[in-house]
Amino acid sequence: MFKSLSDTFKLNNGVEIPCVGFGTYLTPDGKVCRDSVLAAIECGYRHIDTAEFYDNEDGVGAGIRDSGVKRDELFVTTKVWNTNHGFDATLKAFDRSLQKLGLDYLDLYLVHWPVALKYRESYPAEFLETWKAFEKLYNEGRVRALGVCNCLKKHLSMLLENCNVPPAVNQIEYHVGYLQKEAADFSKANNIVVEAWAPLCRGRAFGSEPLKSIAAKYQKTEAQVLVRWCLEHNLLPLPKSVTKARIVENADVFDFSLTQSEVADLDAFEGVGRIGSHPDTVMF
Repeated sequence: MFKSLSDTFKLNNGVEIPCVGFGTYLTPDGKVCRDSVLAAIECGYRHIDTAEFYDNEDGVGAGIRDSGVKRDELFVTTKVWNTNHGFDATLKAFDRSLQKLGLDYLDLYLVHWPVALKYRESYPAEFLETWKAFEKLYNEGRVRALGVCNCLKKHLSMLLENCNVPPAVNQIEYHVGYLQKEAADFSKANNIVVEAWAPLCRGRAFGSEPLKSIAAKYQKTEAQVLVRWCLEHNLLPLPKSVTKARIVENADVFDFSLTQSEVADLDAFEGVGRIGSHPDTVMF
């Protein structure tokens, strides 16, 4: 299972998505972003994840163009931000993102958060209008797959009851010390691929047991073990870095696998906890 960066998950509409993505959260726009995306593509990544909110879609697009890799060999994701929920606002946001990226279509478009502060009192009205816009873009062939981020079981249940095109992906915070089991299990049960953001838990588990011992056993870095742990859970990790050596390192996870006991030991780790916001109480 998962023997190279070219291995894929199959989404519920038949589209294939590379099994490890390159994350760009907090990557500064411009040369830093361009160079990191270019380095990722050069070392084999074919799945690039950005967002309107990251304010680096221009840099991501530059890295993609300068790579020389054919567009149909890449899988590019971006996300609509909370202030642009609603049918018309979402369509306009999509066009802006596509222009910044310099692309003719997206492979995956995600709703960044289900309950935006701006629309909290009227949830889920604007969220469902956003999804209608998503379905329009999908039906027009401007995006190959649709999905959400940060959705709990209740958010997914509501959406599944009110959509024509079901979400193919749910991108959630998932790492050692914070397993969103209910959200992940419900997603999988409904044929929704789970992507893990902050899979390296921003370094907060580094140097702790059992992570340190497992890394030593396989002569791997702790970051590599964390990426592999996600794959062992049949989740799609999105590691990020702006350092070329670490970009390469985070992708070098296909020459070893973890035992069931090691996976269980990492599952039991309790030293991190939630890093991001709760979906129902985001202050943005």
